[in-house]
Amino acid sequence: MTAARPPVSTTPKDRLYIVNRIKHLIRSRHINVSNPSQDYRPWLDLVDERSDALVRSANEREFERGVKEVVNGLGSSHTSFFHLRNHEVPAPFSINATLRAVDTGDGKRWMFLDVIEGGGASRAGIKSGEFLLAIDSSSFIPPRTAAFRIGGKHQLDVEGREGRIRQIRIEIPDTRAKHRPPMVEPRSMSHRMITGDIGLIKVSTFPGAIGLEFARNLDLAVEDLKRRGMERFIIDLRGNVGGGLGSLRLMSYLCPNKLEIGYSVTRRRLRNGYRKEDLIRIERIPRNKPELLIMALRFALLDRDRSLVLVTEGLGGQPYHGRVVLIVNEYTHSAAEMVASFAKEHHLATIVGMKTAGEVLGGANFTLRNGYRLRIPTAGWFTWQGETIEGKGVEPDLRIDNPAALLAAGRDPQLDQAIAVVQNL
Repeated sequence: MTAARPPVSTTPKDRLYIVNRIKHLIRSRHINVSNPSQDYRPWLDLVDERSDALVRSANEREFERGVKEVVNGLGSSHTSFFHLRNHEVPAPFSINATLRAVDTGDGKRWMFLDVIEGGGASRAGIKSGEFLLAIDSSSFIPPRTAAFRIGGKHQLDVEGREGRIRQIRIEIPDTRAKHRPPMVEPRSMSHRMITGDIGLIKVSTFPGAIGLEFARNLDLAVEDLKRRGMERFIIDLRGNVGGGLGSLRLMSYLCPNKLEIGYSVTRRRLRNGYRKEDLIRIERIPRNKPELLIMALRFALLDRDRSLVLVTEGLGGQPYHGRVVLIVNEYTHSAAEMVASFAKEHHLATIVGMKTAGEVLGGANFTLRNGYRLRIPTAGWFTWQGETIEGKGVEPDLRIDNPAALLAAGRDPQLDQAIAVVQNL
């Protein structure tokens, strides 16, 4: 059902270069703020120990598998080794849906949890609470994880909420996000009025490094909701895969004035010492392409270090201020966790749901050879109070799960709780 895997050929010389290049990048650029004084010598010794075997791998799959295993040993988020060709990627980044392992009367099953509107799973008619049984006639039982080929076609066996099993044909578009690992970026947001004066925005990603288009679309969504009478605001960040600077605009809508959100620090700054007050400040998203170009040139030529402070834009008072609820879960990642953490630290919203993923680092892709890339974190993130989210996540104010039985019945207890909370604010 999937397209043939394009051939890749690397010589032993290529493989040795790739391994040595990875070692150099880890020594010079990698950062993990959950372990800031990480001793890289054991990891480097492991790479040296396995280097000959990696270079003499029988084929590309064996080589890739070996390198991925070594890279994963770093123990940080935003860390991967991949090839630019079409290949299998996890469900959130291919069919734009998250999966949770649950116990059923038939044993462990994968249940669809967050199905992002407009993504491959959504277009195929899959709903939260349904079960993934097989991909291309191969059964998928936890802990075996589901992955799909970008640009490929797959046949899924899905058990619906009423227990009927159906076969679904799903197509994954060959549209890749820039500056990120191979992925089909989900639809960034949708919005609607729920009831009365309650508006909801669902944010699934913050596309683009700077987020200019996202910021414009968010402005339009917020203005539309306000015109329709929104005075209470629910922001749904469940299943959000993270992204770029667009999160700054969302955080700016949570408070009227300028507030320091937090700061990122590179390995060099972390090791050499710094004062957060002296770091470069980013206080707004560029409003047009000329301003965007100026920012790009600034960071390309003058401020190449990624250590910086984020500050809200000071958008003024909003009719919903003081009546905001954020919904998060274990699939809320990266920049979305920054939003939740900022809101919680400044008491700008009530957080409902489950603890977030705890994967908040600034990742960057590095070119290796023959189409291979290494993605590693090169900047750590701290709240303005100096706390880290990496490896910890953000705890909700009201912890509530979405049990499989209720999802299967078409219920969404987390959203129901968010509505109840915001109605009483």
